[in-house]
Parts: sequence; C-alpha cells; structure tokens
Amino acid sequence: MRVNENTVLRGQQVQLVPYEPHHVPRYHEWMKSEELQRLTASEPLTLEQEYGMQRSWREDADKCTFIILDAERFEQRCPEEQCMLGDVNLFLTEPGNPALAEIEIMIAEPGFRGRGIGEESVRLMLFYGVTALGISTFEAKIGLENETSVRLFRKLHFQKVSVSDVFREVALRWEVTEPERQWLLDTCHVTVTDYRGTEPGVKESGS
Repeated sequence: MRVNENTVLRGQQVQLVPYEPHHVPRYHEWMKSEELQRLTASEPLTLEQEYGMQRSWREDADKCTFIILDAERFEQRCPEEQCMLGDVNLFLTEPGNPALAEIEIMIAEPGFRGRGIGEESVRLMLFYGVTALGISTFEAKIGLENETSVRLFRKLHFQKVSVSDVFREVALRWEVTEPERQWLLDTCHVTVTDYRGTEPGVKESGS
C-alpha cells in the first residue's frame, strides 16, 4: 500500500523501511532458500516476478510491508541492501474497514535470529497497524513445527484460537483492547520519520 511509502519506523535494534526496487535483488537471493520457502509457504520466483511482487506490495490496498534493516549498520552508512535482515507484513482482510489484519515476520539472515530482532520488528508493525491503519485485531498463522515463532507471538500477548491439522498451522490472535493498546504504546520504543529525508523525526512513543 502507498500509505507507508514514506514511513520509517526506528526501534532500538532495527529500522523498518518501505520495500523499494533496490531491495529486490537481495530479497530474491533470500527466497532461493528452501528453508525460507518452507517457513513462508512460498514458491520460488524469477527476479522479474520478484520485481512484480514488490510493485504489488506498493500498490495493493490490502498489503503493507516493511523491510527490516540492522539499525547499527545503517547508522554506520552501510547501504540498505547490505543492512537487510528480513521483512514484516500485514494483510488486511477488509481494506476499506481494516478491523482484522494477518501479520507475518521473516528474519532471513540466520546470524540475526534469536537476538530479539523478530520481536522488535513485530512490535513496531503492531504499533504502525494500531496507530496508522486503525487495526483492532491481528492474527498470525504459523506452521506447527515453527515453535520459535509461536513463542514469539505468545510473548506479545497473542492467544491461540485454532489449530489446523490439514494445513499444519496454528492461528493466534491479538485483540487491541484499550489496556492492550496502552501496553503496546508503553513497551514499543519507536521513532517515526520520513523515508525521503525531507522531515526529521515526528513522533516518539515509549521511553
């Protein structure tokens, strides 16, 4: 979606930026991995098809994605393509009335797993979904064998709602009640800035 095309979410370890064409070659290399294809239920694409997917993420009103960058390396002026760690996505079931969104997280770089990168990235995306998109319910569908992701979402207050033996996945849900919204705002350390660099930081939450 175009809503986030100029948005940067800066956390403590990561920086989330819009998915741009210059990110595609690195992303394409990631998705040649059979492990990532299995974990994300994805099929291998050609580079041309990957560019098409990037355009879809930018244009479609029911999709929102950010590329996850290593904030420390980015601050050292490392090119974005060399700072990329993964991506975090939202799929809106009703774009005109975004009550429910499915959330996905992928940490593609093995050396950065188990370091809190995924947790912070999900927190930042939840913050954006709640404050910018008006989402009131988030759902995560995770393969039954992916215990690490299940533990991550349970830590972020997601509750198990169903298990599908057919699709071999578990569905977890987080309802944005007022206490839960306040918990998120209190625990999410985020600075929102402009991706094009025309505006300084405009909003902060947490401490």
